[in-house]
Amino acid sequence: ESADILRMFDTAFEHLVASDLRLYPAGLATEIDALNLRIYDGLNNGVYKAGFASSQEAYDEAVAGVFAMLDELESRLTGAFLFGDRLTETDIRTFVTLIRFDAAYHGLFKTNLRQIADYPRLSAYLERILRLPGVARTVNMDHITRGYYSIIALNPKGIRPVGPAHVLRLLESCGV
Repeated sequence: ESADILRMFDTAFEHLVASDLRLYPAGLATEIDALNLRIYDGLNNGVYKAGFASSQEAYDEAVAGVFAMLDELESRLTGAFLFGDRLTETDIRTFVTLIRFDAAYHGLFKTNLRQIADYPRLSAYLERILRLPGVARTVNMDHITRGYYSIIALNPKGIRPVGPAHVLRLLESCGV
């Protein structure tokens, strides 16, 4: 599970490479766990609940949850990261959904009330994380759109979007 792998990065490889980076610091563990659960249910998995909803009611509920979580995150971001000035696993778990949102989830999964581009703090946060050393190189928009837009049940003709332009410009400014 990707969350377990992320958690392993803190200490599992220290016998190979020493690091003082702690994405899951003991002093924030309870808060991280609580926020991770809410972000997973409302956003990370929420976009999938919306995209694959089998009824209008299920879709409406999922979309409401996605945007409630995005609104909460927008309000919460008063520092550089979700827990102030410290990067944590919660930031990484949030980033992977945010970077895909405008390109895939907004259109294909019909979570289209707003884009991440409409959230000033979330947009700045996304850019801040992308500008961390090595992060932008992990993002391949062609791979993202090719993967999501190949889901036959959601996109039977396999047509892929050419944008979103603001995400492509941001990646280009990061050297990708």
